[in-house]
This record gives sequence, C-alpha cells and structure tokens, in this order.
Amino acid sequence: MLVLGIESSCDETAAAVVADGERILSSVVASQVKTHAKYGGVVPELASREHLKKIVPVVEEACRQAEVRPEGVDAIAVTEGPGLIGSLLVGLVYGKALALSLGKPLVGVNHLEGHIHAVLLQNKMDRLSGQTVEEARLPALTLVVSGGHTSLFLAESSAPPAPGRPAEITYRRLGQTRDDAAGEAFDKVAKLLALGYPGGPVIDLLARHGHPQAVPFGRIKMRGNPFDFSFAGLKTAVLYRVRGTPLAAEAEERRGWRKTAGPVTPDDLRAHCSSSTLDLIAGFQDAVVTDLVERTLAAEDAVRANTIFVSGGVACNSLLRERFAAAAGAPASARLNVFFPSPALSTDNAAMIAAAGYYRLLAGHRADASLTAHASFPLGVGA
Repeated sequence: MLVLGIESSCDETAAAVVADGERILSSVVASQVKTHAKYGGVVPELASREHLKKIVPVVEEACRQAEVRPEGVDAIAVTEGPGLIGSLLVGLVYGKALALSLGKPLVGVNHLEGHIHAVLLQNKMDRLSGQTVEEARLPALTLVVSGGHTSLFLAESSAPPAPGRPAEITYRRLGQTRDDAAGEAFDKVAKLLALGYPGGPVIDLLARHGHPQAVPFGRIKMRGNPFDFSFAGLKTAVLYRVRGTPLAAEAEERRGWRKTAGPVTPDDLRAHCSSSTLDLIAGFQDAVVTDLVERTLAAEDAVRANTIFVSGGVACNSLLRERFAAAAGAPASARLNVFFPSPALSTDNAAMIAAAGYYRLLAGHRADASLTAHASFPLGVGA
C-alpha cells in the first residue's frame, strides 16, 4: 500500500510517499527557517502564506521522487492537529481535496502520533536494511519533545478490532508541559542571547564549548504530577542571569553583528561568545536535558515498560541522546532499550504521517469531507 502523507502543522511544508508503513519512497520538506529567523520564532500568518506557496510543488516533488503519479497512490494521510490552525488548514484542505478528486481513502493523523510512529518507521527501515538492532516493541514509554510539545505517553497494543485487522496502538498520557515546551525554551533563550533561530541546534553546538557546572541551575521542582514538565522558570532564570550584567551588553553587540554579518558559521558565532556566555548556554542545556531524562526514567520505572521512544525536534540534541544511551547502558538498566529516529525523522516530516496513516487505514479508519483541523488535539487519554 502506497500512502501519500502531508504535514503542515507548523512551519514545515512536507509530503512523502511510504510503502506498507516501512519503506520511504520519498520525503520532501520545504523549510521556512529563513522566513522566521529574523523574528526569532514562527509567525503564524507568515507560516500559513508560505504553506500556500509550497504545498502543491512539495506534493508534486514527493510523487516525482517516488516515481508515482498522485492517482497511483492507494491512500492519503494528512495531519489534522495539533498545531497552528492556519498552517494545518493548508495541508488538510489540499489533502482532502486531492483524496476526494481522485477517489482515494483519506485518514487524519494526530501530529504527536506521527512522531511516535517515526521511531517505529526508523526501526523497521534499519532492520530491513540488515542492521543488527533490537526490534522496537510495545508497550513503550514515549517522550515527544519538540518546539511545541513536551509530553510523555504510554503506548500499548490493543486487541484487534476485528478478525484480520491488526491491533491498534492506544496511548495514555502520563505527563506534559505546563507552560513552555523544551524546544520553545531553547528558541527563547537563543533569542535572548542573540544566537539565531532555530535555537536548539545552535545551543547544542555552542554548549559543547562551555562548562555546565560553572553555571548550575539546579533541579526543576513540580507539585502534583511528577511526570509533568515546566521550562518557563528555567527560561526566566537565564533572563535574570543576563539582565543588567556584561552578558546583556555582549548579547546586544552580537545582535548588531548578526544583522550585518549575513550567513554565519558555528565557528563565527562561537568567536563572538565569551566563555561566560558559553558556560551559561551549557548550564541551561544541561538543566533541560537532565529534567527530560530524569522524568522520563522515573515514568519508565513507574510503568515498567522497559522500552523508551524519544522523538520530536529536540530528539536531535546530542546531549539528550548521550544521556539516554548512558541510561540504557547502565548495569542497573540492562533490560532498558531506548530508540530514537534519525534526525530527519525526528523533526517535522510527512513520512511519519504516512506511516501512522497506514496503520490507521489497516485498522479501518477513514475520514470524509467533514475532516477538519484542530489547533488543540489531545492524543489518547489523560493521566
């Protein structure tokens, strides 16, 4: 079964063709980073306009690379939420119109479920290519961590809904951010320090040259659900460490330099950062990653899943991957398996939407002309 996936929940216009939920025949992503970089974050109205410009050529290119015409795909899967409502509507309306005009089955996909299926898709592709890797099995504790989301789910296989149909995956939300998502905190701190956008990759690169112990932030404390996250206070703590200090003047100088410097390399940026700034960046990243890993491991211990999936844009962070790898390799965690998708499948893409859509289609799900976008679209049941 060939599924055409369409993703437009935020600032990436993406389309992909995936065969049988396990082979990527094409994956095309049109980034809007240059459009939003000057603002230090995504501007919803501009994002919607860029999607309108890119949706048709991106879908056409995905079909061209897969060597299939739109009428040759078997079904269409589109992101229906959560996300920016204007952005979602562009991809959803186009996908719905395409499905109706071609007489193809249509299915809506939750963006968060797509990120979880990115892990399963990566694992299937790795095993098909002959790599010696463990099979990603359910139940699994899943951490979805990105610019818009930081959530923990327990993903489990349910009983097949009917003879001949595969088991569906059910989701129970164990925790979520109460304010800023982790990726959002990275972007806001990068904007405060004039490091550029998106902030996550820049902070990841620069933090390697700082000493996190030089600027300790301590642990993030939460009342109530111990598996919830909060990064607004940490972001504010960075602000207070900068405001009224030489670091603030340095950031303004860096901001002025960036306006006239044009494209800059990480080495250029590092040369314009003092050791104090690099230590602050390293301490901030260490605090975010420590909180993500500790809460995830605590939740894993509570549900005893023994398997962890980590996906979303922040899953590209090198320190996060190192910490989870260390946790999985610790003697006390001999049975713990941690799975990440590749960086290309961690960030927003349509291959994960097509893969998730494939399994929803097999389970008998279909959407009709009433399918619409949802800015808020919870996955599974709450804690």
